[in-house]
Amino acid sequence: MTKGRTKIRIVVAGDRGTGKSSLIKTAITLSFPAKVHPVLPPTRLPEHFFPENLPITIIDTSSREEDNGKVAEELKRADVILLTYACDRPQTIDRLTTFWLPKLHQLEVKVPLIVAGCKLDLRDENLEHSMSAIMQQFPEIKACIECSAYKLIDIPEVFYYAQKAVLYPIGPLFDTETKTLKPLCECALKRIFILCDRYRVGALSDVQLNDFQVKCFGFPFQDSEIRGLKRTVQEKLPAGVNERGLTLEGFLFLHALYIEKGRTETTWIVLRAFGYNDDIKLEDDRIPSPLILRRAPDQSVELTDEAIEFLMAVFDLFDSDGDGALQPHELEELFLTAPKSPFTEAFSKELARRNAFGGLSLDAFLSEWALMTLLDPTCSMENLLYIGYIGDLSSAIRVTRTRRLDRKRQQSQRSVFQCFVFGPKKSGKSALLDSFLGRPFSYHGYTAMTDERYAANIVYRPDWESKKTLVLQEIPEDEVSKLFSRKDSLAACDVAVFVYDASDESSWNKATKFLVEVAGHGERTGFKVPCLFVAAKNDLYSFPLAIQRSTRVSQDMGVVAPVRISTKWGIFNNVFHKIVSAAEHPHLSIPEIEAGRRLKQCHRLINWSLMIISVETAVAIVGLAAYRVYAARKNTSS
Repeated sequence: MTKGRTKIRIVVAGDRGTGKSSLIKTAITLSFPAKVHPVLPPTRLPEHFFPENLPITIIDTSSREEDNGKVAEELKRADVILLTYACDRPQTIDRLTTFWLPKLHQLEVKVPLIVAGCKLDLRDENLEHSMSAIMQQFPEIKACIECSAYKLIDIPEVFYYAQKAVLYPIGPLFDTETKTLKPLCECALKRIFILCDRYRVGALSDVQLNDFQVKCFGFPFQDSEIRGLKRTVQEKLPAGVNERGLTLEGFLFLHALYIEKGRTETTWIVLRAFGYNDDIKLEDDRIPSPLILRRAPDQSVELTDEAIEFLMAVFDLFDSDGDGALQPHELEELFLTAPKSPFTEAFSKELARRNAFGGLSLDAFLSEWALMTLLDPTCSMENLLYIGYIGDLSSAIRVTRTRRLDRKRQQSQRSVFQCFVFGPKKSGKSALLDSFLGRPFSYHGYTAMTDERYAANIVYRPDWESKKTLVLQEIPEDEVSKLFSRKDSLAACDVAVFVYDASDESSWNKATKFLVEVAGHGERTGFKVPCLFVAAKNDLYSFPLAIQRSTRVSQDMGVVAPVRISTKWGIFNNVFHKIVSAAEHPHLSIPEIEAGRRLKQCHRLINWSLMIISVETAVAIVGLAAYRVYAARKNTSS
């Protein structure tokens, strides 16, 4: 049964005298009515009428011209429409194409259509050829069946096909023109095959086929049924079966065969058993609720060790040539079971380090996953499911401690650090991100960045117990003021880097201005971040007094001296290690502006005053107690 659907509404329409009301009445009573009203009231079939146990409401419609408006409203509310013609009046077939089908197009009704030829017992000529041509012209017609209310021929079948068109539609599964599975359906079936192929041998054994059958349909195969199924596949598609069992090609071929023969319910039952909805996407309840991921602005989401181990195993499995990288065709194969690959989108394909052939190393592969989890945890979890993660998704991710608490405890426990990269135009921000991804220096001139850009990579250092993933986010100069319009704009930032052109004094001035703005925003909102200057283009002559000015500003604001780099000469002075170290110790390198220093002095004065008052109060209390003791002794001696 379709998850979430509780009822089906069938609207019966057609020309006057085609047998609409008799068809409905006979379906309910299972006997031909001696007399029937011109238009029946809404009629409900009992829930047990069909195996799916869904209540079906049948709506009869009037053929009078004055009721056209009411008929149109009913057609718009239908789940499926049953159009009737009279087998003894061929002209009523012509009316389907000249009136009824154009009318439905005009009303923009996009539900399945079933055509019922009534009065089969009165038919003089075979109308099969006419209906076949109509069905080819109008693919929204899902079935055509001729019946007779008088002779009780195929009456329940008419409504069964109508119900089936709603619950098990062919449209999302199959392209009837090319006779092939549609991409989403094929992706879903491939994922199901991989989940069932537990040992990843490329074939389902008889035991695995039985497990699959029980999961989907509730009962096992007979041995003869498995042999017959594989024989059917092998006769049509030899590659569909090998010595290990039913291959992926055979599995897909079987479903295409079922659908072509009208057994769409078989494929839909399989899809729904594995958590797919009517859009052939995983049901929302397969993904942890957003409430589970509820977090403060200064918390982030990371993959757990369990999820990373799974991704490493997936990497090894799909690195078919063993070259230590997933080439584009291997990545494509990995994500064949997902609606689309998240690593080939324009947004993500330039975010991680790739080799000359466009392949991702293991570090780059894990970096892309870390970035996706950081920016869109739900998307990351969905893709874990699509590529075969079978554990509890709540064990695949973790929400980190707040950054405020990290500062208080003077240490960060994060594995993924996000760094905001500020700087004026032409300062070298983009070159810094390119070098982080191992790209050579570009001599093609300056290209202005108008959108935020990300770069993710893993940073190693011998004295670290574990590797860290660093995400650099370039903030275009024109977007800085927009960024600070939000109170929590720095909440997701672990460290801020300010890049300037060491040969350009105006570049230094702008970078310093950005630092002051970040520091001020952090003090006002409570989202303080460690900061680091990066003096780029160190291959050029520095502007006059550059070192003295940068040293003085760094000392005044409480940050370390600028890290001098040259992307052109490949000199980086461990800048990425230093960025990660600053993020690991979030209580250090936090700049102070004048307002912040005054506030600290005020707090110190208040604390000092409170301490003096406390001491004076204590002295007074002790003095009073001593006087009372002295007085008591004096009275006793007297």
